[in-house]
Amino acid sequence: MSTRGWSKKPSYRYTVSYTPQSSRIFGFSPTELKHLTIGALLVMGVGLSYFLYIGLGSTLLILVSLSIAFTLSFLLHEIAHKISAQHFRLWAEFRLTMQGALITLVSVFLPPPFKIISPGAVMIVGSGTRETVGKIAISGPITNILLSTGCILIATVTPDIFWFVAFINAFLAAFNLIPFGIMDGLKVFRWNKVFWTIAFVAAIALTFYTYVPTMSALGYF
Repeated sequence: MSTRGWSKKPSYRYTVSYTPQSSRIFGFSPTELKHLTIGALLVMGVGLSYFLYIGLGSTLLILVSLSIAFTLSFLLHEIAHKISAQHFRLWAEFRLTMQGALITLVSVFLPPPFKIISPGAVMIVGSGTRETVGKIAISGPITNILLSTGCILIATVTPDIFWFVAFINAFLAAFNLIPFGIMDGLKVFRWNKVFWTIAFVAAIALTFYTYVPTMSALGYF
């Protein structure tokens, strides 16, 4: 789930038409809504697949919670990229990618440690500086870090399922901040290594902090 753009040799292409966004109001095109819907359904499928790895107690509640957690984590991450890009007057819309959609679909059938939700990315058109690209890239992981932190606070007074939501968001942030290839992390790292370090360390710390309570909530411990 990373922003895409500014690549010299893209492995796939979309034909788009757009106008300068100096006065554009935030919104979604019909094509973007279709891609977001399909992406959300794929992500929801990954959440539902946890039926195979949890106990029978409170199964319906857990399944619904996992599906909502996966879907919202994915959608809010991508929408954060979109809003950030539009803030800088750039054309930005979510699009499915063949590789990402296939990986997410395969993840439905894989055990928990190997599940990846990345059906697509926010495609960006326009001229952006290294700082602009970095700020757009970091907006998604920061959203997941904030969601993870909020869920930890909620989990102290509500059912254990919020530990899982916190873990998923922390893991998504850490995964996307890996400074490699098309990941958000590389764009952030090139822009500001201090910001990248703070965000990455925070995401890793949250991932480890929520791991044991999450496994316990799912019945592994």
